[in-house]
This record gives sequence, C-alpha cells and structure tokens, in this order.
Amino acid sequence: MNYIRITKDNIDKEHICCAMSNNQSAVKKEWLKERFDEGLVFYRSAERGKCFIEYIPAENAWVPIEADGYMFINCLWVSGSMKGHGYSSDLLNECIRDAKEKGCKGLCILSSTGRKKEFLADPKYLAYKGFEVADIAETDISLMYLPFSSEVEPPKFKECAKNPKIDEDGFVVYYTDQCPFTYYWLPRVAEVAADNGIPFKAIHITTKEQAQNVPAPVTMYALFKDGQFITQGIQSDKKFLALAEKLK
Repeated sequence: MNYIRITKDNIDKEHICCAMSNNQSAVKKEWLKERFDEGLVFYRSAERGKCFIEYIPAENAWVPIEADGYMFINCLWVSGSMKGHGYSSDLLNECIRDAKEKGCKGLCILSSTGRKKEFLADPKYLAYKGFEVADIAETDISLMYLPFSSEVEPPKFKECAKNPKIDEDGFVVYYTDQCPFTYYWLPRVAEVAADNGIPFKAIHITTKEQAQNVPAPVTMYALFKDGQFITQGIQSDKKFLALAEKLK
C-alpha cells in the first residue's frame, strides 16, 4: 500500500477519508489547515477508502490532557475492505518513527476500558501494540500511551475531563469541526429536538484553548443530559430520539 501525506499544499485537491460530502470535507479541511503549522500530520492510503492516521504534538491537541512532550493521535481509522491487511500497523509505525525523530516521549490516544466505544481507538489493538493505560475518566474513557522510555511520566487527564459534569439541564453537546460527521448530524438533531420539545443546546468549540478545558475527555463530541456525561458517540436524529426516550 502507498500512502499520501496531506499538507497545506495538496489538501484542496486531495480527499480526506472520513468526509461524506463536499460541505463536510470543506469544514474538516479548514480545521486541518489551521493545525498544520502546529505540527499536525495526516497520512491516508493512496487507494480511496477509510484508511488514515492523524496526529499532533500533545501540547496542541484539542483534548484536556497533560501530556507535554508526547505525540497525540487524533484518529487512526482503517475500515471496510481496508481491514486485515496490516495498514493500521503501517500508519502507526510511521507515527512512531516520526515521533521518535522529533524527540517525543511517546504516543498517547483516547480509548476505552472494556469493550471498544464509538469514535475511540480499540483498547485491545492498542494493548497488542504495546500501549498501556495512563489514566481513566469516570466515563470509562481511557488515555492510553506508548512510552519510548521507562523513565518518562505518563500523560493524564485534566481534572475537568476526569470527572465530567456541567451545571445545565436538558441535553448539551460540546463539539468541534475535527470530525465531519458533526457537521452533518448536529443540525438534524437540533431540528428533531426542537420538533419534539426536547431541550437541546450545542456548544461549538473553536479554539485549542477552549478544547483543552472542555468538561469531558472527548471534545470532538461530548453529549450531556441534566449535567451528566452520556456519550461521545455522534448521534443521528433517530438515535438521539431513542436516547431521549430512554433517558426520560
């Protein structure tokens, strides 16, 4: 498999694997363009499909963690017909090589305890690759890391992420433009919530500083109900209505 590195020079003409439409692609691409100067790296398969890795120095990551000196993996995604060919290992190995060359302490990434959760890395795969659990939030979302030395301190969640709570009633979602699925589904969820008289508020995170202080371990999408964290899984309109009915 050949891989393409997406940069400021080619991003306007190259596809990004996770986008579902031109509008979604445009929003995600604008977010990426603003991150490249902060050290973001994006590789995807030359063959079209969901096969890519996106990573950035942890100091510039849009997550509330304390991980200076680490490289943070935003997303490592291989799916569909791309699975089972070792492509995720190719991408991860390149990230490891690059991070070591840049003098990083190691890698870190969001995962989960127990079974895999939506939009988070598979903990079994990461453990197989040598990652360890560095910290766990009350939501059973974990911060896993791959240290390059036994002497480095593990990364950890900020307190706001470790114990996620807010002081607002109804449904509240924090989100960024990092994932194009939010661009598609959030307006539809807001509309169906209004149609059904369900209190719903969306908080758009637009800066690194905001993201690093979100009261949840995941900033791409964090849904609360009456102050309690519910899920990091991006909701479709139908899934949201089913969830709202379940949580009555």
